[in-house]
Amino acid sequence: MTTYAIETSGLRKSYGKQTVLDGVHLNVTAGTIFSLLGPNGAGKTTMVRVMSTLIAADSGQVRVAGHDVAREPDAVRAAIGVTGQFSAVDGLLTGEENLLLMADLLHLRRADGRRRARELLTMFELTDAARKQAATYSGGMRRRLDLAMTMVGQPKIIFLDEPTTGLDPRSRRALWQIIRDLVDEQGVTIFLTTQYLEEADQLADRIAVLNQGNLVAQGTAEELKRLVPGGHITLRFADEAAFELAGRTLGPVSRNHEALTLHVPGDGGVVGLRSLLDRLAAASIDVKDLEVHTPDLDDVFLALTTERQSAR
Repeated sequence: MTTYAIETSGLRKSYGKQTVLDGVHLNVTAGTIFSLLGPNGAGKTTMVRVMSTLIAADSGQVRVAGHDVAREPDAVRAAIGVTGQFSAVDGLLTGEENLLLMADLLHLRRADGRRRARELLTMFELTDAARKQAATYSGGMRRRLDLAMTMVGQPKIIFLDEPTTGLDPRSRRALWQIIRDLVDEQGVTIFLTTQYLEEADQLADRIAVLNQGNLVAQGTAEELKRLVPGGHITLRFADEAAFELAGRTLGPVSRNHEALTLHVPGDGGVVGLRSLLDRLAAASIDVKDLEVHTPDLDDVFLALTTERQSAR
């Protein structure tokens, strides 16, 4: 039986006359990474704020870690951690002091707080910088410390709101690995909002696309890519004779006479690819090589979303 870490049903939220969330339904399986995509103003941050008890929904039901957000906010807060778009690190404190401060805020006993701080400094590879002021940290180190502070209370669910904004590619990939490890080794559920489509593609078990308050698509990255037309298979032939025979066999397909290639529409799935190769084999046509081209998440994002002028 599937256990859901997050469940929403008919979630609605408006600011004045602007509807930001318009009856959102979704389920997030425990112990997975779920990514929410959408343009500015789509309602991503508002959704995180509702699920993390920072603001109230106008209507609908939201359950986080098995608790109703409206009726049991304290139980929800005890089960979650939130890392926002901007680092919550105090630059005047050392990395270790930031963690100890968080432990004090969570009312951990002093010995337990120090033990937890040591564990997290090791986990997030910050031991060497533990006694240095956080103001001296690089952007990637500050984000790692920020996430480590979120982990002090050992949350079951972590909301990451655009966590790698402003990071260089190396730091971004390092943080990705930390996020994967939290899920794989500690069973944490990650709810990730991001505008880096590669990030969602690399990390998420499932992805939802939010557009003007509505979920317009949900699925794995591969399932979403198949929603967008434009996929094709490029067949390359060794000689003119094979190229011409294949063209006659396959019918009206796009051709490149100079490169001796045919572009056959298809989603790149196993069934369609096998059928195509069987047709060529039945006609005794040899293919030199082939490439499968499928739409990426950029294509999905552009096809399914529009920009809202008044962002929130």
